[in-house]
Amino acid sequence: MRFVTERLEQEAAVASVGSKGDSYDNALAEAFNSLFKAELIRNKGPWTSISDVEIAVAEYVDWFNQRRLHGELGHVTPAEREAAYYATEPHKSCQKTS
Repeated sequence: MRFVTERLEQEAAVASVGSKGDSYDNALAEAFNSLFKAELIRNKGPWTSISDVEIAVAEYVDWFNQRRLHGELGHVTPAEREAAYYATEPHKSCQKTS
């Protein structure tokens, strides 16, 4: 969680309100958690072991970021949108410092 706090500070972003370390305090996290549960946990079981769940989660996150087209992003993947963003914008957090 410290990394998230540091990144927010670097970008001068304000964290959402809620209890410290609680990912359920904002709509984006809640929406993703609901989608994750519906698309993976409930629909792809039954799970026979923790290892099965761990592998399925890794595969889901890869699919979600690398292949799933998002309407809110102009029907591109999050990875494509992020690459385009960083290709066109110089970001102080990505620049070398002396």
